[in-house]
Amino acid sequence: MRTHNWDVSQPGFIEADTVAHCGGSLEGNFVWSLTFRDIFSGWTLNRAIWNKGADGVVRQVKVLERRMPFSLLGFDSDNGSEFLNWHLHAWLQKRKQPVGWTRAREYRKNDNAHVEQKNWTHVRQLLGYDRIDNSEAVAAIDDLYDSWCDLQNFFLPSVKLLEKHREGSKIQRRYEPPTTPYQRLLDSPAVTPEKRQQLQAYYQTLDPFQLKQDIERKLRRVFQLNQSARS
Repeated sequence: MRTHNWDVSQPGFIEADTVAHCGGSLEGNFVWSLTFRDIFSGWTLNRAIWNKGADGVVRQVKVLERRMPFSLLGFDSDNGSEFLNWHLHAWLQKRKQPVGWTRAREYRKNDNAHVEQKNWTHVRQLLGYDRIDNSEAVAAIDDLYDSWCDLQNFFLPSVKLLEKHREGSKIQRRYEPPTTPYQRLLDSPAVTPEKRQQLQAYYQTLDPFQLKQDIERKLRRVFQLNQSARS
């Protein structure tokens, strides 16, 4: 159990969480979103899961690891059953270099504050709070997340807290200048030259205006699939 924030100076330490697209009821079958957020850079990735069984979660976790432009060094989650199971434990520990695995304290959302923030900016602001209960929407949401995360990681800057201290009754915070997760990775000496070149080459293929159009088109497709299941 982790009772303090990681002091990270390189990418690879991940907070993970899930978001339920259940509408107002957790009964029955519906889609969940899995969110990965790198603490150092803010690099965020998402995938969709039908329900949240251990096999499905681990399968998508493996996909997200392959898509990260850095090695996985640490994995932190809440206490949900989708994470606290032997399937994920084996995947993290039974490898040549085991990954450090920690969990948040129960009922302490601030222990996972980094990923909780991205659950809002990367999931709720995109898909809202509607119930998504068509299994065919999973692939469409994954396709949507591909474009959405490219836009967020490569083109939308965010601030990062550098330090905070208390002065009397007030807490003073100091932030670094707004920077994209992509630029933070380029500036990190922990990212290998090969990975840096791959990132730069991929960045050159992206057009933020085209990404925005793709996102709108793919979002309509998700809602159409969800609506068709109820017709």
